[in-house]
Amino acid sequence: MLAKLNSATVCGIIALPVTIEVNSVPSYPNGSSNMIIVGLPDSSVKESYSRIKAALANSGYKLPRQNVTVNLAPGDIRKEGTGFDLPIALGVLMANELVVGDRISRFMILGELSLDGSLQPIRGALPIAIKARELGYEGLIVPQQNVHEAAVVNRLKVYGAQTIQQVMDFFNGSDSLRPTVIDTRSEFFAHNEEFELDFSDVKGQENVKRAFEIAAAGGHNLIMVGPPGAGKSMMARRLPSILPPLTLAESLETTQIHSVAGKLKGETGLIYARPFQAPHHTVSQVALVGGGANPMPGEISLAHNGVLFLDELPEFSRAALEVLRQPLEDRKINVSRAKYSIDYPCNFMFVASMNPCPCGYYNHPTKHCQCTPGQIHKYLNKISGPLLDRIDIQIEIAPLSFEQLSRSKPGESSAVIRQRVIAARQRQEERYRECPGIHCNAQMTPALMRQYATPASQDMAMLRDVINRLQLSARAYDRILRLARTIADLEGTENIQTHHLAEAVGYRTLDRESWGESI
Repeated sequence: MLAKLNSATVCGIIALPVTIEVNSVPSYPNGSSNMIIVGLPDSSVKESYSRIKAALANSGYKLPRQNVTVNLAPGDIRKEGTGFDLPIALGVLMANELVVGDRISRFMILGELSLDGSLQPIRGALPIAIKARELGYEGLIVPQQNVHEAAVVNRLKVYGAQTIQQVMDFFNGSDSLRPTVIDTRSEFFAHNEEFELDFSDVKGQENVKRAFEIAAAGGHNLIMVGPPGAGKSMMARRLPSILPPLTLAESLETTQIHSVAGKLKGETGLIYARPFQAPHHTVSQVALVGGGANPMPGEISLAHNGVLFLDELPEFSRAALEVLRQPLEDRKINVSRAKYSIDYPCNFMFVASMNPCPCGYYNHPTKHCQCTPGQIHKYLNKISGPLLDRIDIQIEIAPLSFEQLSRSKPGESSAVIRQRVIAARQRQEERYRECPGIHCNAQMTPALMRQYATPASQDMAMLRDVINRLQLSARAYDRILRLARTIADLEGTENIQTHHLAEAVGYRTLDRESWGESI
């Protein structure tokens, strides 16, 4: 007997529908049962037969000896993961007339089976739910651990099941499953103001806080150079608390990426706060940009609409750092391999920190540096000029004195800084409302820069002198103008003025040609 069910697989962050056809015929007398799965299944899909056989036996269903052929259509797309366990098992039960198939064609079904018949979570429930609604299915059945994630998609009935028995009873007419209903908007807006870390904990470092405020207001990349214990990591981890809140569309897009990567917790529907990814310096190229034998989003995509923080930047491998250059410009990454080509979004703020030398105390006011000039030069050369050129704000951090640390007065809170950042972002949103894909000054195109970021003639002459003296690149020139535009927006000024340019130029002191003088 032939049974047909609907399921899906994930390619990149997009779900693709999969039709599962199960054909069962009795085996020869005294013959053994077997299952053949066709349609480009990977190893985890091929292993499903053993899980299905044990799950059905432990659920009280001993099937007769039979030969089962499973076709996963379309046959030219590779099928990965364990999410096909549940629909294949239901197909086998339908073929043996143990499940009524009258309504099953109106549902999309996914789930991994344990040997006792319970369901385990899958990756990509959210993009699959979006695809199910797009294709007009009545409902989606997923493991209970994924139901909160998938139920954020409205106009789709999402059912969470704990065992295969519950799913069987549901299709056989029982009320064993109830759809999960979530008020997505109210839940989202109730949580998007929650932060554990606050800039009020940071004492002193007012110039660095100012740099972070400018970076947040315009979406600019930032690097900090300073000795150990100066507060580089502390401030970087507080950056999400001053960034504008995620919009519902941004939250949905970000949640899809984390869903595909399997990073969502069981009770998490949407991601409410901007992501903060801080991979270890031993991270590989593939882990950073994504891909692999079973393609997965990398750290730069998990940081989409948020922050990617690389602490102790020179300790990362040169190869891993150089792959960041193209995503920083294009804000997306294309992972091309022999068997697949996938696009992942990666619109993130890049924040990095580093010591000025291997021992960390070069140019320290009280501690003596133990490094030779050659060691310092070799250490700084680990960061290539082209990568440094793509970082808008380059700021030095000095250590705090005891008097500064012992002050009990807290610093300015994140909430206060965030209000100024939001006001500046609103000016940018209004300015670029007719420009699709442009939301902040860091994303300005050359045409937009000519329109909104061209200083007066006398200021242009000053900027020309600075560019020639510091031997800055054309990209650095563009970064200075974008930065000056953001400073003007924070001030509420329509036109870029001299002091805006002067402050923007001050954040380029760590460029390759001037590092030796500025550190």
